[in-house]
Amino acid sequence: MKILIPPSEGKSKENTQSLLFGESEPEYSNEIKEILHVLSTSKNEDLIKIYGTSIEKSEILHKENLELFNRKCSYAYERYTGVVYNNFNFKSLDEESKKFAVKNILVTSGFLGLVKLNDLIPNYKLKMNVLRLTNFWKPIFTKKLENENLLIDLLPEIHSKSYESSNTVKIDFKFFRNNKFISAGHNGKAIKGKFIRYIVKNKFENLENILEFNEDGFKWNGKFF
Repeated sequence: MKILIPPSEGKSKENTQSLLFGESEPEYSNEIKEILHVLSTSKNEDLIKIYGTSIEKSEILHKENLELFNRKCSYAYERYTGVVYNNFNFKSLDEESKKFAVKNILVTSGFLGLVKLNDLIPNYKLKMNVLRLTNFWKPIFTKKLENENLLIDLLPEIHSKSYESSNTVKIDFKFFRNNKFISAGHNGKAIKGKFIRYIVKNKFENLENILEFNEDGFKWNGKFF
């Protein structure tokens, strides 16, 4: 089983390890170098589209990305911040639960590939929805995940398109308002973090147990929470 989650938009800038990213022997080193080559050949007028911000900020982010292999690292569970990760709260787990999380959780990064929580990673910014990264990673992620008997997909749509599997259970959280169900959206991030924590603390690998989650009024209805 694997639980697939997206990287956080915000990331800690603190580097807790002195090791450089290139020295950490990242699993997807060759693929990352391909992406860096594309980035290095991007024109200035493309940077705003790639990074989604002003040209001044884009140039800073671009320079930092191009230096990726020579940048210091933190563990992924330290680097990724935000509502989902805060509510999951990896650091507060007992050691057995941490081992379960490291074994079973994968972060689908558009830049770094499939990241384990104990992987050493630098600070970076590159979304999955640029440079056709979804298509780039799709055969790679699909191959990596092909032998998993169960994939718990907590990904936004663009990330879900980065792999194919017949053993996927897509997890959505929705509110019932004005006589219809609507996506919990940003407000659903906290409950996603709690859901991940629920699986990890109980070390569930059986779908039936996983779907018994019932918190903050969210309960599985056969299609979504």
